[in-house]
Amino acid sequence: MPFSQPIQGFRNYYERTGSGTPVVLVHGNPGDHMEYSRVVPLLGDDVDVVTPDLHGYGKSDKHLEDVGNAYSLTGQVDAVIALLDELGFSNAVLCGYDVGSFTVQTIAMKRPDLARSLVIAPPTLGVGRRILEEKAVNAFLHAIMYKTSLVEDLIDGKPDAVRAALRENLVSWSPPGSPAVDVLLDHLTENHSKPGEFVASAMWFRYPEGNPITFYANETKPAPEDRFSKNITILWPDSDALFPTEWSDTLGDYYSDYDLHFMKNTGHFSPVDSPETWAEHIRKHVEAASK
Repeated sequence: MPFSQPIQGFRNYYERTGSGTPVVLVHGNPGDHMEYSRVVPLLGDDVDVVTPDLHGYGKSDKHLEDVGNAYSLTGQVDAVIALLDELGFSNAVLCGYDVGSFTVQTIAMKRPDLARSLVIAPPTLGVGRRILEEKAVNAFLHAIMYKTSLVEDLIDGKPDAVRAALRENLVSWSPPGSPAVDVLLDHLTENHSKPGEFVASAMWFRYPEGNPITFYANETKPAPEDRFSKNITILWPDSDALFPTEWSDTLGDYYSDYDLHFMKNTGHFSPVDSPETWAEHIRKHVEAASK
Protein backbone atom coordinates (compact mmCIF):
# COMPACT_ATOMS: atom_id res chain seq x y z
CA MET A 1 0.00 0.00 0.00
CA PRO A 2 1.31 3.50 -0.82
CA PHE A 3 2.21 5.59 2.22
CA SER A 4 3.97 8.93 2.48
CA GLN A 5 7.24 9.35 4.30
CA PRO A 6 6.45 9.94 7.99
CA ILE A 7 6.07 13.45 9.36
CA GLN A 8 5.89 13.79 13.13
CA GLY A 9 5.82 9.99 13.14
CA PHE A 10 2.64 9.82 11.03
CA ARG A 11 2.30 8.39 7.54
CA ASN A 12 -0.49 9.29 5.12
CA TYR A 13 -2.03 6.56 3.03
CA TYR A 14 -2.91 7.69 -0.49
CA GLU A 15 -4.17 6.36 -3.79
CA ARG A 16 -2.90 7.59 -7.14
CA THR A 17 -4.23 7.05 -10.65
CA GLY A 18 -3.59 8.43 -14.14
CA SER A 19 -0.99 10.90 -15.40
CA GLY A 20 -0.99 14.49 -16.54
CA THR A 21 -2.39 17.54 -14.76
CA PRO A 22 -2.10 16.98 -11.00
CA VAL A 23 -5.38 16.86 -9.06
CA VAL A 24 -5.61 16.38 -5.30
CA LEU A 25 -8.87 15.26 -3.64
CA VAL A 26 -9.10 15.65 0.16
CA HIS A 27 -11.96 13.98 2.02
CA GLY A 28 -14.19 15.13 4.86
CA ASN A 29 -15.28 13.89 8.28
CA PRO A 30 -16.35 11.17 8.76
CA GLY A 31 -14.56 9.86 5.73
CA ASP A 32 -11.47 8.97 3.76
CA HIS A 33 -10.40 8.61 0.12
CA MET A 34 -13.45 6.39 -0.54
CA GLU A 35 -15.64 9.51 -0.62
CA TYR A 36 -14.24 10.24 -4.09
CA SER A 37 -14.68 6.71 -5.42
CA ARG A 38 -17.46 7.92 -7.74
CA VAL A 39 -15.54 11.00 -8.90
CA VAL A 40 -12.13 9.59 -9.84
CA PRO A 41 -13.32 7.31 -12.70
CA LEU A 42 -15.04 10.31 -14.31
CA LEU A 43 -11.90 12.47 -14.48
CA GLY A 44 -10.22 10.68 -17.39
CA ASP A 45 -6.72 9.37 -17.93
CA ASP A 46 -5.05 12.74 -18.53
CA VAL A 47 -5.02 13.70 -14.85
CA ASP A 48 -2.66 12.58 -12.11
CA VAL A 49 -5.12 12.10 -9.25
CA VAL A 50 -4.02 11.70 -5.63
CA THR A 51 -6.56 11.00 -2.88
CA PRO A 52 -4.86 10.95 0.54
CA ASP A 53 -6.30 9.89 3.88
CA LEU A 54 -5.68 12.55 6.52
CA HIS A 55 -4.11 11.59 9.84
CA GLY A 56 -6.62 9.62 11.89
CA TYR A 57 -8.76 8.61 8.93
CA GLY A 58 -8.95 5.61 6.60
CA LYS A 59 -5.67 3.71 6.42
CA SER A 60 -3.43 6.55 7.59
CA ASP A 61 -1.69 6.36 10.95
CA LYS A 62 -3.86 6.84 14.04
CA HIS A 63 -1.38 7.14 16.91
CA LEU A 64 -2.63 8.52 20.22
CA GLU A 65 0.68 9.10 22.01
CA ASP A 66 3.20 11.89 21.38
CA VAL A 67 0.97 13.30 18.63
CA GLY A 68 2.08 16.94 18.86
CA ASN A 69 -0.09 18.92 16.46
CA ALA A 70 -0.40 16.12 13.88
CA TYR A 71 -4.20 16.05 14.14
CA SER A 72 -4.65 19.82 14.01
CA LEU A 73 -5.41 21.74 10.83
CA THR A 74 -1.81 22.94 10.75
CA GLY A 75 -0.45 19.43 11.23
CA GLN A 76 -2.72 17.95 8.58
CA VAL A 77 -1.81 20.70 6.11
CA ASP A 78 1.91 20.21 6.71
CA ALA A 79 1.53 16.48 6.12
CA VAL A 80 -0.34 16.88 2.81
CA ILE A 81 2.20 19.49 1.69
CA ALA A 82 5.00 17.04 2.48
CA LEU A 83 3.22 14.35 0.47
CA LEU A 84 2.76 16.64 -2.54
CA ASP A 85 6.42 17.66 -2.37
CA GLU A 86 7.38 14.00 -2.15
CA LEU A 87 5.33 13.26 -5.28
CA GLY A 88 6.77 16.26 -7.12
CA PHE A 89 3.43 18.05 -7.45
CA SER A 90 3.06 21.75 -8.21
CA ASN A 91 0.32 23.92 -9.70
CA ALA A 92 -2.25 21.27 -8.86
CA VAL A 93 -6.02 21.54 -8.86
CA LEU A 94 -6.74 21.20 -5.13
CA CYS A 95 -10.17 19.85 -4.23
CA GLY A 96 -11.88 19.21 -0.92
CA TYR A 97 -15.02 19.44 1.16
CA ASP A 98 -15.74 19.47 4.90
CA VAL A 99 -12.36 19.22 6.71
CA GLY A 100 -10.81 18.69 3.28
CA SER A 101 -12.03 22.13 2.21
CA PHE A 102 -10.30 23.76 5.17
CA THR A 103 -7.20 21.72 4.34
CA VAL A 104 -6.84 22.62 0.66
CA GLN A 105 -7.63 26.31 1.20
CA THR A 106 -4.94 26.48 3.88
CA ILE A 107 -2.46 24.69 1.62
CA ALA A 108 -3.12 27.24 -1.11
CA MET A 109 -2.50 30.11 1.29
CA LYS A 110 0.61 28.58 2.84
CA ARG A 111 2.16 27.22 -0.37
CA PRO A 112 0.72 29.08 -3.38
CA ASP A 113 3.09 27.17 -5.69
CA LEU A 114 1.21 23.95 -5.01
CA ALA A 115 -2.19 25.29 -6.05
CA ARG A 116 -3.11 26.39 -9.55
CA SER A 117 -6.78 26.59 -8.63
CA LEU A 118 -9.33 24.97 -6.34
CA VAL A 119 -12.68 23.19 -6.36
CA ILE A 120 -14.36 22.99 -2.97
CA ALA A 121 -17.66 22.45 -1.24
CA PRO A 122 -18.41 23.93 2.19
CA PRO A 123 -17.03 24.84 4.59
CA THR A 124 -16.14 28.17 3.07
CA LEU A 125 -14.94 31.35 4.68
CA GLY A 126 -17.58 33.86 5.77
CA VAL A 127 -19.94 31.98 8.09
CA GLY A 128 -18.87 34.02 11.11
CA ARG A 129 -20.89 34.08 14.31
CA ARG A 130 -23.92 32.56 12.60
CA ILE A 131 -22.31 29.30 13.70
CA LEU A 132 -23.55 30.12 17.23
CA GLU A 133 -27.23 30.28 16.27
CA GLU A 134 -29.41 27.52 17.69
CA LYS A 135 -30.01 25.67 14.41
CA ALA A 136 -26.32 25.69 13.57
CA VAL A 137 -25.23 24.51 17.00
CA ASN A 138 -27.71 21.65 16.80
CA ALA A 139 -26.33 20.65 13.40
CA PHE A 140 -22.74 20.81 14.66
CA LEU A 141 -23.37 18.78 17.82
CA HIS A 142 -20.62 16.36 16.75
CA ALA A 143 -18.07 19.19 16.85
CA ILE A 144 -18.95 19.69 20.50
CA MET A 145 -19.27 16.03 21.51
CA TYR A 146 -16.00 15.01 19.85
CA LYS A 147 -14.17 17.33 22.25
CA THR A 148 -15.38 15.29 25.23
CA SER A 149 -14.40 11.95 26.77
CA LEU A 150 -17.76 10.54 25.66
CA VAL A 151 -15.93 9.49 22.50
CA GLU A 152 -13.58 7.29 24.53
CA ASP A 153 -16.22 6.11 26.99
CA LEU A 154 -19.16 5.37 24.71
CA ILE A 155 -17.97 4.92 21.13
CA ASP A 156 -14.31 4.09 20.61
CA GLY A 157 -13.43 0.42 20.18
CA LYS A 158 -17.10 -0.64 20.13
CA PRO A 159 -17.98 -1.55 16.51
CA ASP A 160 -21.74 -1.29 17.01
CA ALA A 161 -21.40 2.15 18.61
CA VAL A 162 -18.97 3.29 15.91
CA ARG A 163 -21.38 2.15 13.24
CA ALA A 164 -24.28 3.92 14.96
CA ALA A 165 -22.33 7.19 15.27
CA LEU A 166 -21.22 7.07 11.64
CA ARG A 167 -24.71 6.20 10.44
CA GLU A 168 -26.19 9.11 12.39
CA ASN A 169 -23.96 11.56 10.53
CA LEU A 170 -24.41 9.94 7.14
CA VAL A 171 -28.20 9.93 7.45
CA SER A 172 -28.78 13.27 9.16
CA TRP A 173 -26.53 15.18 6.76
CA SER A 174 -28.01 13.64 3.61
CA PRO A 175 -31.28 14.21 1.72
CA PRO A 176 -33.71 11.36 1.03
CA GLY A 177 -32.40 9.04 -1.63
CA SER A 178 -28.72 9.84 -1.01
CA PRO A 179 -26.42 6.86 -1.62
CA ALA A 180 -24.01 8.00 1.13
CA VAL A 181 -25.00 5.32 3.65
CA ASP A 182 -24.73 2.49 1.12
CA VAL A 183 -21.41 3.73 -0.28
CA LEU A 184 -19.63 4.65 2.94
CA LEU A 185 -21.06 3.07 6.10
CA ASP A 186 -19.54 -0.43 5.95
CA HIS A 187 -16.20 0.88 4.73
CA LEU A 188 -15.88 3.60 7.37
CA THR A 189 -17.02 1.30 10.16
CA GLU A 190 -14.35 -1.24 9.23
CA ASN A 191 -11.61 1.43 9.28
CA HIS A 192 -12.61 3.06 12.57
CA SER A 193 -13.73 0.26 14.89
CA LYS A 194 -10.46 -0.87 16.51
CA PRO A 195 -9.52 0.72 19.85
CA GLY A 196 -8.20 4.23 19.29
CA GLU A 197 -9.39 4.58 15.70
CA PHE A 198 -12.58 6.53 16.31
CA VAL A 199 -10.79 8.76 18.83
CA ALA A 200 -8.18 9.49 16.18
CA SER A 201 -10.88 10.51 13.69
CA ALA A 202 -12.37 12.88 16.28
CA MET A 203 -9.06 14.55 17.13
CA TRP A 204 -9.45 17.23 14.42
CA PHE A 205 -12.22 18.80 16.51
CA ARG A 206 -10.10 19.03 19.66
CA TYR A 207 -7.95 21.79 18.16
CA PRO A 208 -9.61 25.25 18.01
CA GLU A 209 -8.20 26.14 14.59
CA GLY A 210 -10.06 23.30 12.88
CA ASN A 211 -13.17 23.04 14.99
CA PRO A 212 -15.83 24.88 12.94
CA ILE A 213 -17.56 26.41 15.95
CA THR A 214 -14.45 28.04 17.42
CA PHE A 215 -13.05 28.90 13.98
CA TYR A 216 -16.15 30.71 12.77
CA ALA A 217 -16.96 32.31 16.11
CA ASN A 218 -13.61 34.11 15.89
CA GLU A 219 -13.65 34.81 12.15
CA THR A 220 -13.09 38.39 10.98
CA LYS A 221 -13.64 39.87 7.52
CA PRO A 222 -10.34 40.53 5.73
CA ALA A 223 -9.33 43.74 4.01
CA PRO A 224 -10.05 43.57 0.24
CA GLU A 225 -6.37 43.07 -0.56
CA ASP A 226 -6.20 40.11 1.84
CA ARG A 227 -9.09 38.12 0.39
CA PHE A 228 -8.40 34.57 -0.84
CA SER A 229 -7.00 35.22 -4.30
CA LYS A 230 -6.60 31.85 -6.01
CA ASN A 231 -9.23 31.00 -8.60
CA ILE A 232 -11.78 28.83 -6.82
CA THR A 233 -14.99 27.05 -7.77
CA ILE A 234 -17.40 26.62 -4.87
CA LEU A 235 -19.92 23.79 -5.23
CA TRP A 236 -22.71 24.36 -2.70
CA PRO A 237 -25.21 21.56 -1.98
CA ASP A 238 -28.84 22.62 -1.85
CA SER A 239 -29.61 20.15 0.97
CA ASP A 240 -26.59 20.39 3.27
CA ALA A 241 -27.79 20.21 6.88
CA LEU A 242 -24.53 21.77 8.08
CA PHE A 243 -24.11 24.60 5.57
CA PRO A 244 -27.40 26.13 4.38
CA THR A 245 -27.31 27.90 1.04
CA GLU A 246 -28.03 31.30 2.62
CA TRP A 247 -24.55 31.20 4.14
CA SER A 248 -23.16 31.82 0.66
CA ASP A 249 -24.14 35.50 0.92
CA THR A 250 -20.74 36.71 2.17
CA LEU A 251 -18.42 34.89 -0.24
CA GLY A 252 -17.47 38.11 -2.03
CA ASP A 253 -16.10 39.50 1.22
CA TYR A 254 -13.61 36.62 1.50
CA TYR A 255 -12.81 35.47 -2.07
CA SER A 256 -11.64 37.71 -4.89
CA ASP A 257 -11.84 35.20 -7.79
CA TYR A 258 -14.61 32.65 -7.34
CA ASP A 259 -17.50 30.94 -9.12
CA LEU A 260 -20.46 29.63 -7.13
CA HIS A 261 -22.56 26.70 -8.31
CA PHE A 262 -25.48 25.19 -6.39
CA MET A 263 -25.83 21.41 -6.58
CA LYS A 264 -29.40 20.12 -6.78
CA ASN A 265 -30.63 17.21 -4.65
CA THR A 266 -27.27 17.08 -2.92
CA GLY A 267 -26.40 16.77 0.75
CA HIS A 268 -23.23 17.26 2.73
CA PHE A 269 -21.49 14.22 1.21
CA SER A 270 -21.55 15.91 -2.16
CA PRO A 271 -18.84 13.87 -3.94
CA VAL A 272 -20.98 10.79 -3.25
CA ASP A 273 -24.32 12.43 -4.07
CA SER A 274 -23.20 14.38 -7.15
CA PRO A 275 -19.99 12.91 -8.58
CA GLU A 276 -20.79 14.08 -12.10
CA THR A 277 -20.97 17.70 -10.94
CA TRP A 278 -17.68 17.42 -9.12
CA ALA A 279 -16.01 15.79 -12.12
CA GLU A 280 -17.42 18.37 -14.54
CA HIS A 281 -15.97 21.30 -12.61
CA ILE A 282 -12.66 19.62 -11.89
CA ARG A 283 -12.35 18.91 -15.62
CA LYS A 284 -12.91 22.61 -16.37
CA HIS A 285 -9.94 23.46 -14.16
CA VAL A 286 -7.84 20.70 -15.73
CA GLU A 287 -8.63 21.98 -19.23
CA ALA A 288 -7.79 25.54 -18.20
CA ALA A 289 -4.44 24.31 -16.88
CA SER A 290 -3.59 22.72 -20.23
CA LYS A 291 -4.10 25.91 -22.26
